[in-house]
Amino acid sequence: MSRRPARALRHLVLVLGDQLDAEAAAFDGFDPAQDAVWMAEVAEESTHGPSSKMRTAFFLSAMRHFAAELRASGRPLHYVELDDRDNRGSLAAELRAAIAALRPQAVVMTAPGDWRVLGALRAVAAETGVTLDVREDRHFFATVNEFRNFAWNTSTAICGAGIAC
Repeated sequence: MSRRPARALRHLVLVLGDQLDAEAAAFDGFDPAQDAVWMAEVAEESTHGPSSKMRTAFFLSAMRHFAAELRASGRPLHYVELDDRDNRGSLAAELRAAIAALRPQAVVMTAPGDWRVLGALRAVAAETGVTLDVREDRHFFATVNEFRNFAWNTSTAICGAGIAC
C-alpha cells in the first residue's frame, strides 16, 4: 500500500472479496481525482469459518484480477496482499492503518453480507472518527429493510390466520 497521499481523500471506497463489481453502489459518484479504492486480503476472512484452500485461492485470484481491472481503468487503488510483510491479518486492523495513512473524509462501501464484518468496520470508523457510508447492495431482489418488512408482514398474516408460529 502506498504511504501518505499528497492530500486527504474525499472517499476511500472499500471493496470486499465478494463484491467485485465496478458498477456497485459504492462506486456511485466515484471521482478518480478525489477518491481511491481500498482492498485487503487478510487471513481472518479465510479462517473465521470453514474455507477450503481452493475456495481461498479462488477468492484471492478474483480479487487480484479485479484489482488489475481497476488499475487499468484508471481508478486509484490501495491493495494489501495476504503475503505483504506488514499485513495485519484482519480487515479492521488493515482499514485502521489505511485511514491513518490516507486520511479519507469518508469510507464508502456496499453493505456486506456478513454482520460480523459490518460490525468490525463500523467500530473502526467510529474509533477513527471517519464517516462510514454503507450503501445498499443492488445485487439482491430486495433490500434488507424490504425483506424485513416482508417477513414481518408474512409472519403476522400467517400467525393471524390461526397457524402455529
